[in-house]
Amino acid sequence: MDVYAESVLENTEYFFPDEKDKRVAVQKAETGFLEYLRTGFFTLPGSQYWICEIGGVYVSALRTYRLEPGLYYMEALETHPKYRRTGYGSGLLAGVEDALRKNGPFRLCSCVSKKNTASLKTHEKSGFRIVSDAGFDYLSGEADSRDYGMEYSFHGE
Repeated sequence: MDVYAESVLENTEYFFPDEKDKRVAVQKAETGFLEYLRTGFFTLPGSQYWICEIGGVYVSALRTYRLEPGLYYMEALETHPKYRRTGYGSGLLAGVEDALRKNGPFRLCSCVSKKNTASLKTHEKSGFRIVSDAGFDYLSGEADSRDYGMEYSFHGE
């Protein structure tokens, strides 16, 4: 959970707006996230959790969902604050792209907050491009004008 500590804290505002005690809100958010992984994410065919580990420490992570053959949705790219600006996030994305290439052509879609310039740069450095002015969450089926829709495409060799 260390990799996601910052996001978990931010998510307390959204998921538990009435909880005044931040420690309680964080605990609820962490418990909910772990429950989602156990009963939701890991039960979906083709879903993968990708982790960059350095010296026994998880420094960066993300999730991919296989929506259909050749189409993937990625979310929750995070790098532990202590390890940001070191290339670990870009390296993790490159590893995911390399692994997916082995199965032939594919598209990897993601939503990135328009305010998160660091994540936007990381995505673009890794070959993603902005494809829509509103991010589309393939899991909820909803668009969000606060995000960009981004995509990495591999057409085969």
